[in-house]
Amino acid sequence: MKFDLLKEKRKIVMLTAYDYQMAKILDETGIDLILVGDSLGMVVLGYGDTKKVTIEDMIYHTKAVARGAKNTPIVGDMPINSCNTVEDALKNANRFLEAGAQGVKIEGNKPEVIKALLDKGIPIMGHVGLLPQTAERYRLKGKDKAEGEKILKDAMELDQFGVFTIVLECIPESLAKKITESIEAPTIGIGAGRYCDGQVLVINDMLGFDEDFSPKYLKRYTYLGREIKKAIVKFKEEVLNETYPDGEHTYH
Repeated sequence: MKFDLLKEKRKIVMLTAYDYQMAKILDETGIDLILVGDSLGMVVLGYGDTKKVTIEDMIYHTKAVARGAKNTPIVGDMPINSCNTVEDALKNANRFLEAGAQGVKIEGNKPEVIKALLDKGIPIMGHVGLLPQTAERYRLKGKDKAEGEKILKDAMELDQFGVFTIVLECIPESLAKKITESIEAPTIGIGAGRYCDGQVLVINDMLGFDEDFSPKYLKRYTYLGREIKKAIVKFKEEVLNETYPDGEHTYH
């Protein structure tokens, strides 16, 4: 699988997945990329952020996703403390590849680590703007001039290193537009407006599992949390009323 994301001259579509069944569904839709995100810390493991996610967590879920996605390139999210040194980064990136990913995502501008992985032929997705692994709180980044210039500079350096794409998270649309126009690598936005080369959302968020999480950028395309609750309540009622199982759903 190659990360030739701009060959069709259309927007790039990426979503997260953390398990076999969701990966299988995504694989059948023809999206461009599946990200096994460290967002699994919140939506799968129940943490308040991504800071407790381990490399073992990520490899476990990447293997499950790889069993379901046979045609869609998979990117593994390098979790906090997994690439503090070049040695650690190489070891852990190779674990992702062995688990079935075709590339890895690294938060922030880490020149020594990124260059070392690229020199070994490991495809890297960059990530600038809001960096959840190190952020004290989730907020819009790059609003003030100095912060915006730093994000632009980091994106341009990542592009020069040779990353195959860059995630722009929670930055002003004008800054995302400037970055997208200034670099060759395609940009994938989450809370970064209309001018990125593609978009990504956390699958659980866009499917409406948790209605308490409502950042401005999030559009829910359905409300599965409500539908799941309704189905469970119906099952509970039928069991208590002894209408399930009925003859149709019983072996004879």
